[in-house]
Amino acid sequence: MRSRIRHLGKATASLTILSLAMIATAAHAQDKKSQSPALDNVSIWLGGYYANNDTTLGAATPDRTTKGDVNLEKDLGFDKHKTVPRARLDFLIGEHQGFSFDYYRIDRSHGRSINEDITFLGQPFDASASVKANVKFNFGSAAYKWWFGTGNDVFGVGLGAAYYRVSGKVSGTASVNVGDQFNQSGTASASASASAWAPNLQLGWRHAFNDQWRMYVNASGVKKSGGKLNGHIWDAALGVEWFPWKNVGFGAEYAYTQVKLHQDKKNYDLDLDMKLNGPAAYVRVRF
Repeated sequence: MRSRIRHLGKATASLTILSLAMIATAAHAQDKKSQSPALDNVSIWLGGYYANNDTTLGAATPDRTTKGDVNLEKDLGFDKHKTVPRARLDFLIGEHQGFSFDYYRIDRSHGRSINEDITFLGQPFDASASVKANVKFNFGSAAYKWWFGTGNDVFGVGLGAAYYRVSGKVSGTASVNVGDQFNQSGTASASASASAWAPNLQLGWRHAFNDQWRMYVNASGVKKSGGKLNGHIWDAALGVEWFPWKNVGFGAEYAYTQVKLHQDKKNYDLDLDMKLNGPAAYVRVRF
């Protein structure tokens, strides 16, 4: 009798475990079906955009009595267009949440003989001086993202942090006119660099036309008040994706980025005002 009870108990336990496994499998399959076709489990973006640049470096004493601005394109002859490399990584944890990473780097350098006097960080550079300048800007962000919706349209909200670093330098050899001749007065340079962390907010919308074609809007913002380096960074893009193959495709978008930062220093304040806009192209890999 006890043997029958034991066998019956084992059979009941096995049946219960089997039932729970079948229910879990069915629930998992149902969750998979609920994942929007506009989202991928893992999504990699590699490429960059051909940006139109407008960059101004400014410096002033704290009382604003001495100040000067240098526009890289207008004053120093920098090319207005620059290809900016960019990489993104998105992956889901479950069907509606996940992480999003973004990184890009701007590195510009150019030299020329200027036609007008300029002043940077209190250092004057006379007309006819040979001046070289460079500006470097690094930006990286990581955010936890929530996606709402299970159909062809989903909306995303992300919260995270961003790290950015900026450095600028202007150097040159100034010349002064003495009589009928030009005499070199020597070399001069002025530079500054700083980095900071700031909270990052991301918004997104994605629409799937079918398995091959999708459309999206991305927007993100960083704003920091106080500290050594403060200001804001805004970024927005409207784009489409095309996947001629199951896991590999292409992305094209029009992007706009504005970087406006202010650094407080003991003897002077430094400002960076940089605007980028233009078409972008990416190689897309999804899993």
